[in-house]
Amino acid sequence: MMYPYMTLGDGTEIVHSHIIQEGDIRKVLVHFERPTANGFDSARCELPSYTWIMRNGYSDNEIAMFQKLMESNAHLFYKYAANGGVHIA
Repeated sequence: MMYPYMTLGDGTEIVHSHIIQEGDIRKVLVHFERPTANGFDSARCELPSYTWIMRNGYSDNEIAMFQKLMESNAHLFYKYAANGGVHIA
């Protein structure tokens, strides 16, 4: 299951998975997707290792910005992943 997290000014949607338990490691997948004239730019990163497992259409500068965003928001990705996404009243 993927949960919405935020939409950036360029139309990039950021979503995250539920917590994926693999042995002793609790993982969260963070996916970035932006519409283009020919489909979508997309990238996916796995926390807690910050391993980019997919990248298509985003520049190195954009990926670096996403990396910083994830580093400063990792605790929130885990919190919301554990609670079934962001719940706004």
